[in-house]
Amino acid sequence: MAENRNTKTDFVNREIRAKQILIINEDGSKNGPLNKFEALKLAEESGLDLLQVSMQDSNTAIAKILDYGKFKYEQKRKQKENKKNQVKVENKEIRLTVGIGEHDMDTKARKAREFLLEGDRIKISLKFKGREITFQEFGKETLDKFFAKIEDVAKIEKEAKLNTRFLDMYVVPKKG
Repeated sequence: MAENRNTKTDFVNREIRAKQILIINEDGSKNGPLNKFEALKLAEESGLDLLQVSMQDSNTAIAKILDYGKFKYEQKRKQKENKKNQVKVENKEIRLTVGIGEHDMDTKARKAREFLLEGDRIKISLKFKGREITFQEFGKETLDKFFAKIEDVAKIEKEAKLNTRFLDMYVVPKKG
């Protein structure tokens, strides 16, 4: 019988602290409530373990009779499968300036397009240097020009917003 436990949430066999145990058998039928030692004896006779599922009240626990090693294995397999099916979205950042050249903007737009096609979310930051902060409309125009270059594969998630010396805008890939 498997009495080694990896997590503190699973109470197996003698680790169950309740005095009375309501048992759910392998086939789903219910026994009990039995005292702890009778329940353990019943589980040992069938060659399986007693796993506490929940507490009914302070003295009574609900437990299942099952093969604990097989149960843990199935849990790990399900977690691994769920992790494999997850889609990871990364946040990428592209920085621009107010006076960015046309060619530089094209290069950054090409890189942004690559990120979007991979399914990443992009933060487009436009940095104001020195007194450029007083001409925020030029920054907004630059961001609009940049977005026009990638709008066939992107949609705006958050509109441009001034954050200290940066005008930040978030874009995500278009669906389909």
